[in-house]
Amino acid sequence: MAGKQASNWALLFILITVFLDTVGLGIIIPVLPKLIAELTGEGIGAAALYGGWLLFVFSGMQFLFAPVIGNLSDRYGRRPVLLISLAALGIDYAITGFAQTIVWLFAARVLSGMAAATYPTANAYIADVSSPEKRAQNFGLIGAAFGLGFIVGPVIGGLLGQFGPRVPFFAAAGLSMLTVAYGYFVVPESLPEKDRRPFVLGRANPFGAFKQLSRFPLVIGLMSVVVLMKLAHDANPAVFTYYVMLKFDWSEAQIGYSMGWVGVMVIFVYGYLTRVVIPRIGETRAVFAGLSLGAIGFAGYALATEGWMMYVAITVWALFGLAGPALRAIMSNQVGADQQGELQGGIASLESLTAIAAPLLLTQVFWYFTSADAPVYFPGAAFMLAALCYVVAIGLFARMERPVAAAV
Repeated sequence: MAGKQASNWALLFILITVFLDTVGLGIIIPVLPKLIAELTGEGIGAAALYGGWLLFVFSGMQFLFAPVIGNLSDRYGRRPVLLISLAALGIDYAITGFAQTIVWLFAARVLSGMAAATYPTANAYIADVSSPEKRAQNFGLIGAAFGLGFIVGPVIGGLLGQFGPRVPFFAAAGLSMLTVAYGYFVVPESLPEKDRRPFVLGRANPFGAFKQLSRFPLVIGLMSVVVLMKLAHDANPAVFTYYVMLKFDWSEAQIGYSMGWVGVMVIFVYGYLTRVVIPRIGETRAVFAGLSLGAIGFAGYALATEGWMMYVAITVWALFGLAGPALRAIMSNQVGADQQGELQGGIASLESLTAIAAPLLLTQVFWYFTSADAPVYFPGAAFMLAALCYVVAIGLFARMERPVAAAV
């Protein structure tokens, strides 16, 4: 768009799309453990292991296909990629809702992982319509829309879960299809024809994407920080539900309320603080602050002895949100308009590669330290490991502080 200035209407359209997509995702979080337990006949502890493998399959497919999706969006535009992704997600929810065996859940994860392009494509969309100096703030708005969806989604899921663990999946499927209809009629294309480039199969794979991005040494270096951030962050989807059910005996509704609080804090951080704090302290300091507060928050998760303490820890951990938009803006400003999709696809692929290992590692740590064989009973071990990942990320980013400051 003219002058690369963010269009308020274009931003609104994409934020609503992300919001509705996140509501669908959030609806299923409180009930997935019980659905897995129903299909396998196992307890909550064993269900966490199956949940880890489901995330493994999803992340594996996303690792392979995210660069394909990113390159396709650079060739054909962001809008059609978003619509196809949302439709595939709706089919995934429907398959899960009708599942008769655990195999059905794995089949659904394969499909959704192949087409999981909503957030990378939305970030590419934001890069398309934002000037370089506004990208960190506008990337923050994606997080705010995600947070608002997490207020609404888990609360709805917790309430619907009282009617059965399958009901929220059907609700999520219907919402995804409504989002497709919304997007088809109102979401405009953000990538002009002049900024598109041919689809090259050699670049449309994780290794081809990383090879292209290797021309930007700072981007490649910062991806090591992305890996550690993702590894730490995945303690939430991998372990949180199982942790609070086991340690505090929380119900689906209580989990939904806690996820709603996560959403409130994410909206505050991404929708407000990123727009106030990052311009004042700069992107480099924002990354340091976010990583430090994230480490403190996860340590609070691990050491909480009462359920209410989780809300305090969530409040601190959510301030980690300062780091993501700032880091993504630093990386986005290093590449051209015709490579934003490739960059976001490459980041998504790298995060997916990390997410292949993260759920297995973190759920295994959770299972081991809650089993009879553990040297010490410590359900919060996975969260303490996540805090350590943030600390290491701080060290790596500190080594790149000078070139980052020069780039900014």
